[in-house]
Amino acid sequence: MHPRPSEITPERVWRERRHLLAAGLGAAAGLGRHGPAAAVAEDRPNTLEQISRYNNYYEFSNNKEVIWKLAEDFKPSPWTLTIEGEVGKPRTWEIEDLLKRFAQEDRTYRLRCVEGWSMVIPWRGFGLADLLKESQPTSRAKFVEFVSVLRPQEMIGQRLATLPWPYTEGLRIDEAMHPLTLVVTGVYGQPLPNQNGAPLRLAVPWKYGFKSIKAITRVRLVETQPVTSWTQAAASEYGFYANVNPEVAHPRWSQRREVRIGELAKQATLPFNGYASQVASLYTGMDLQRHF
Repeated sequence: MHPRPSEITPERVWRERRHLLAAGLGAAAGLGRHGPAAAVAEDRPNTLEQISRYNNYYEFSNNKEVIWKLAEDFKPSPWTLTIEGEVGKPRTWEIEDLLKRFAQEDRTYRLRCVEGWSMVIPWRGFGLADLLKESQPTSRAKFVEFVSVLRPQEMIGQRLATLPWPYTEGLRIDEAMHPLTLVVTGVYGQPLPNQNGAPLRLAVPWKYGFKSIKAITRVRLVETQPVTSWTQAAASEYGFYANVNPEVAHPRWSQRREVRIGELAKQATLPFNGYASQVASLYTGMDLQRHF
């Protein structure tokens, strides 16, 4: 049975582990194979209650504060993930095989949502690039399309035409292969709660949160840019790239400032959500006002 938030490792214990690890690693922190941890070394993670009790998950509801309750009966097991399209070796993975094949690591990332709120979340997962390389992308693979689960009997929000279901998202192939792009399997060192996208979701920390699709069942490598659910529903409000950019306003509000959940004061929104030094080069020469 999937653990409920109360069953996950207490935050105090998790924080103490991180403190000990940081002390032992010293100046070597952030210099490993991927090295993304240094980007948020000074950010204090949100509490588990905040992370698990305030969620965007339209498959259940557009009310962020009730998702955790509505998702209690969702069944994240058994689960399979299919990799297909422009690949040399298409494959369907059982979730258990994925977890055995790819080494899990802990990464603390900022999450910035388009509505103006943000969190700092201690994810656990593995690089999307590692997964895609297993299927040997062909030279025609220019984009990656992600498709979420379709279960209106469990996900009551899918009974409404709020968005085209199943939820579909996409990345350019170089974005998907970037070391920061994470296939998330857990939070606070334990399996993902249902309301956070169990059992598999993405974390693409330099983009607005809607790009980090939850409950993924299918990944397709394709030659042309996929049509995402939000592009179909509101293309002028939710662009394909969705890079966090304080200079590009949402049609109904500014993106210059944000509110960290659990804090009162607003803070300035950082370009690329604070990850510009790692990802800005992906967009050299692009008009980020037009490709928003």
